[in-house]
Amino acid sequence: MENEEKEKEALEFATEAHGSQMRKYKDEPYIEHPKRVAAIVKTIPHTTEMICAAYLHDVVEDTPITQTEIEKKFGKEVSKLVEELTDEFIKQKYPRFNRKVRKERETERLAKISDKAKTIKLADIIDNTPDISLNDPGFAKRYIPEMEALVKVLKGGNHLLYERTVNEVKAANKRLHH
Repeated sequence: MENEEKEKEALEFATEAHGSQMRKYKDEPYIEHPKRVAAIVKTIPHTTEMICAAYLHDVVEDTPITQTEIEKKFGKEVSKLVEELTDEFIKQKYPRFNRKVRKERETERLAKISDKAKTIKLADIIDNTPDISLNDPGFAKRYIPEMEALVKVLKGGNHLLYERTVNEVKAANKRLHH
């Protein structure tokens, strides 16, 4: 499969998987978020597999699609990236942990993911943080400290996106406290 064709197929697959899901803070289809994440990843050196994973990064977490289906359709590398980006606690439904403990454990897990997956996660934070800080100050009070902790462990990702993420989280924190 040619690179552009593979990326287009990943976008179509993610669009279908997310279906009628809508973004929480915007009146737009959910797929617009993965499209923006992929567009951010395209601004730095990347692979086709990274772009496919950017489109697919929330599919296993938020839809009935399984990791096995991703691997069958897009191969081992894309599947591995998606798996690295899928929140373990959401995926495995750990109700016994409160949010603070889940996020601490998820941050520890994300410290160990590949640099390519860290790069995609940085793009994800860049896209999510302004929406949350501007539209849900109550939730942002929990979210921003979680992102400050998370950003520290994503240092192996692309350095330009790392700096953008640090700045985005700082800006969100400033909005929250002013």
